[in-house]
Amino acid sequence: MTYDIKFFRYNEHSILIKWPPLIDVNILNDILEFKNRLQKKFNKQKLEVISSYNSILIVYNYTIDKFNDEISGLKVLYNEESAINFITFSTWEIPVCYNSTYGVDLEDYSKQKKLSPTDVIALHSRPVYTVYFIGFLPGFLYLGGLDKQLYHNRKTTPSRALKKGSVAIGGQQTGIYPQDSPGGWHVIGSTPISMFNSRKSTPCFIKPGDKLKFRSIDNIEYEQLAIESQKANFELKPISEDA
Repeated sequence: MTYDIKFFRYNEHSILIKWPPLIDVNILNDILEFKNRLQKKFNKQKLEVISSYNSILIVYNYTIDKFNDEISGLKVLYNEESAINFITFSTWEIPVCYNSTYGVDLEDYSKQKKLSPTDVIALHSRPVYTVYFIGFLPGFLYLGGLDKQLYHNRKTTPSRALKKGSVAIGGQQTGIYPQDSPGGWHVIGSTPISMFNSRKSTPCFIKPGDKLKFRSIDNIEYEQLAIESQKANFELKPISEDA
C-alpha cells in the first residue's frame, strides 16, 4: 500500500517526508519499509534517516544543490515496485513494579481516573504496545496501544526529577524514562531494565516496529533484576521474533 506522501525542503542538508497525520500501524509499516529502502540505497553514503509517527527526515552529509531533482528521485524510489524487504521485529517483555514506592503518582492518578490501582495496573499491563519511534531522550520509546480508559492529560506542573526506569502515562501515550529527567507524565511504576546503555554496540536494544508488553512484578523480583541488570553480560532476550 502506498500513501499520498508530501516532500518538503527542511534545510539545505535535509528533506522532510510526511505521511497522513495519524498514529497507525499500517502507516508505521510503510514508513519503516521506505526507511529500510533508503538505507539500502544510500548505504555507501553518510546519510541519517530519522522516522517518527508519520514522517521521515533525511539528513545528508552534503548541501543539496538541486532539491527538485533529489525529491523526484525519492518519489521514484518510493513508488517503484521492488522485492519485499523483510524486517525482523521483536516482542519484548518489560518487568514493571507498580506500587507506591516506584509508582509515585499511582494513587493520585487512580483517583483522578476513578479507577482502583489494581484496575490501572491490569489495564496498563494487558495490551501489546507498538514502538513507533525513539526520541525526546536516547532510548525513550513512543508507544501506541494504551487503553483509552487510561488516557489522561499531562501534569499541569511537570516533575523536576523523574527517576530512571519510571513507567508513566501522559495524554494518549505511555513510556519509560531511560534516565533521570524532568517530566510531565504520571509515574505509575518502574522497571529495573536499562533502556539505553551507551557502552553497548547497540545502545537501545528495542527498535521502531518492535512490540512491547509490560509484566507486573513485586518488590523482591524488582530488586533481584536491578542487581542482575547491572552485570556486564546481562542481556534481555525478546520473547518472540517475527518478519
